[in-house]
Amino acid sequence: QVQPVESGGGLVQAGGSLRLSCVASGRTFSRYGMGWFRQAPGKQREFVATISWSGGSTYYADSVKGRFTISRDNTKNTVYLQMNSLKPEDTAVYYCAARVGGGSYSYTGNYNYWGQGAQVTVSS
Repeated sequence: QVQPVESGGGLVQAGGSLRLSCVASGRTFSRYGMGWFRQAPGKQREFVATISWSGGSTYYADSVKGRFTISRDNTKNTVYLQMNSLKPEDTAVYYCAARVGGGSYSYTGNYNYWGQGAQVTVSS
């Protein structure tokens, strides 16, 4: 079992950058695939990016591909989301999540543990 905790959110101007961090407590962190999702006001939670347990595979939503980079450091039980060239439409609460099993990596139901979220606001 792991408990993700996000940090690094904030307010940034369009075109700027932010890096989110997610520290997951527990000794089995390296067994989990990790994902980032986001939820804007009035919208459903949507997939942003995911990384395999080893870090060898990553996948991104089309809306962030080429701008965001997901990475992990299993020695620190931490997963990162580097966000560059931010746009106002990236404004949302960003959630870190962990999953044990398989299935679609973009489906929220396949993730077992969730953080509380970090607000990211991009001003125009």
